[in-house]
Amino acid sequence: MYIVAIAWLYVAILMAVAEATHSSGTLLGGIITFVLYGVLPLALMLYVMGTPARRRAIKAQENAERQAAQAALALKPDAGAEAAGDAVTPVGKEA
Repeated sequence: MYIVAIAWLYVAILMAVAEATHSSGTLLGGIITFVLYGVLPLALMLYVMGTPARRRAIKAQENAERQAAQAALALKPDAGAEAAGDAVTPVGKEA
């Protein structure tokens, strides 16, 4: 995917240079040509093509956080589903 991006930028640079060095062209025209034909379309393409990788990274981070939370719960002594026992004996009853 990056070879296509590099080739696209190369062509855009050549177009910008041709625009800037033409007898009726200007440097501003070359810069605008490079930005509008090179940078903006390339940025959009790389953003769209990178969406699946970003989703995978977010899911991996959520899974790591979930596993860390489960591991933290497993280490706590009263993390089970049962209520903790009453340590104080009720009044009026002897042990």
